[in-house]
This record gives sequence, C-alpha cells and structure tokens, in this order.
Amino acid sequence: MKMKGIIALSLFTLGLLACQSEAPKNAPNEATQNPVKPAQVAKKNIVFFGNSLTAAYQLSPEQGFTEILQRRIDSLGLPYICVNAGLSGETTADGVNRIDWVLQQPVDIFVLELGGNDMLRGLPIAESKKNLQGMLDKVKAKYPACKIVVAGMLAPPNLGAVYTDAFRDMYPGLAKKNEATLIPFLLNGVGGVPSLNLPDGIHPNPEGQKIVAENVWKVLKPLL
Repeated sequence: MKMKGIIALSLFTLGLLACQSEAPKNAPNEATQNPVKPAQVAKKNIVFFGNSLTAAYQLSPEQGFTEILQRRIDSLGLPYICVNAGLSGETTADGVNRIDWVLQQPVDIFVLELGGNDMLRGLPIAESKKNLQGMLDKVKAKYPACKIVVAGMLAPPNLGAVYTDAFRDMYPGLAKKNEATLIPFLLNGVGGVPSLNLPDGIHPNPEGQKIVAENVWKVLKPLL
C-alpha cells in the first residue's frame, strides 16, 4: 500500500474514533426510549355509608376509622380505596334519599352504618328496617357482585327491653337475609366508656376511633 493510502486510512480511522468518543454518554437507546412500565392495578372502592360515626364527628378526617383503615390497607399494598360517605345526623330515611347519589360511583364493598339516629329519636324499628332493606336492595340491584357489610348497633336500656331487643336483632336479621357480613356491634369496647368518647358521650374520640377501626377490620379483612 502506498504511503498516501496508509495516511488517508489512518486519518479516517482516527476521525471515526473521535466521533464515537464525542457521542453523549446518556444518549437514549431503545430501552430508555421505551421503558417497560409496571402493570397498573385497578383499585376497588369500599364505600362506608353512614352517619356521624362514619363521618368522624368533630374530628379531623385522618382521625376517623375510615382513614385509619385506609392507612392499613395502603401499608399492606391492597388495591382498595376507602370512600367515606358518612353524613352527620342522617337517619335511615335520609339514607334512602341519598343512596342513589352515592351509588353513581363504582362500589365493590358496601358498609352500611345507619340506624343509630333512628334509635336516638325513638323511631319505629319496622320503619328503620324497611329503609335499611331498601338501601341494600338498591346496592344489590346496581352492583350484584358487591360484598355487603352491615354494622350493628345497640340501644341503651332506658328505651325498654322490647325496643332494645328488637333494635339489636334488626342488624343480624338484615345481614342474614341479604347474605351480608355482620359487625355485631360497631362501638364494641367504646360505647359507654367516657375516656374513649367526646364529651357528648356518644361519638368516639381519636382513641375510640382506633378501636372502632379494629372492630371493622376484623370483619373487613377476609373480604379483601
């Protein structure tokens, strides 16, 4: 090979190496341009439909049992969102009027917590039971695969044995009829304990809400 040819070839090779060395170190390649995204898991809704007990009366939202449950669910990596549909002062009749609006969102687990205000007002149990069943009928009609949880309540003895017994039995009866899961007494360990309630003696304080969350979790966990 002639000397001129050798020099030309050497210059070409050096130029090629220089171009390669000048390429940006972080130049995009096929892998970075099209990263593999992890599969997104669709989350399901747990709707808590109730009164001031669910709404965490006079507390900040994060102190309520629904938010406590959400934090536990998140810590376990479970694909569920707790939807707090509690409204203070609501009776079962109010619930019947509001349920259609709540059911506009998807519902995978429905927790029914109503009846306490009916009891405090001494409303007829037959009417309360009818209203509760009406709400459950609407849930099942719109979301047949939805799992249902009924939160039981107790009435104080000053309302008389006939009323308190009928009120107590209303919730297990509804759960059985609708093949729902029963929380025997939502306020178990909290009701009647002054240190776990607000000054009104009715609504759980932050410590009481933690116990309520445990009562719900025992029943809710197997459904997730």
